Amino acid sequence: MPTNTDTRRGYRHYCPSARTLEVVGEKWALLIVRDLLLGPQRFSDLRQGMPELTPKWLSTRLRELEAAGLVVRDQHPGRREVRYALTPKGRDLAPIIEALMAWGVEHALSPPEPGQPIHPGRAMLGLAATLNRRGTRLDRPATWGVDLGEAEHYALHWDGARWAVDREGADSDLRIASTPEQWMRFITADPEGRRRERASLELHGSPGHVAEFDAVFGLADDHQAA
Repeated sequence: MPTNTDTRRGYRHYCPSARTLEVVGEKWALLIVRDLLLGPQRFSDLRQGMPELTPKWLSTRLRELEAAGLVVRDQHPGRREVRYALTPKGRDLAPIIEALMAWGVEHALSPPEPGQPIHPGRAMLGLAATLNRRGTRLDRPATWGVDLGEAEHYALHWDGARWAVDREGADSDLRIASTPEQWMRFITADPEGRRRERASLELHGSPGHVAEFDAVFGLADDHQAA
């Protein structure tokens, strides 16, 4: 089993969770993994998503994650830019990130403040994690395309067992158009607030797929009656 020989950072405590925190417990480390779960990203992409993280600390954390075998540099001949990607070992942290996100949506998240920046990809990851935590299911596999602004297009998939998110392809059973702010207000609202926020969403799909969407968010009776 790998060990952390730097006693300043190690817990010196024989426990799997302590060993895990020795690898990814430093500030920003898990948030870098979170953003890379959506796919390879450039240094500038990671900086844009976490503007409070200085270039020096981002470089340090990326080197540490590379050394731990969680992140790899993705650089192809003829392409000047370096992209950072998760290794299989790094992607194995996905359930931890999902659990943190689902707990945050359930217990620590409130609607965004006016002007507060929102990262659409994180909002989508948090939604998928919350649906999985709640055991939300559909009767059939489906893909929802979610458009949250220019170049912010995502696919929320239900494969019959789990919800997952990726950058959106062309095919979807239902298309949802919103802004990141409206989307987060809809997701984080209480039942009464969610009924109000539903009017801000544009849904395009068959009546059956729209009804599935409303059922997932506890609004089926309202819109069936309407």
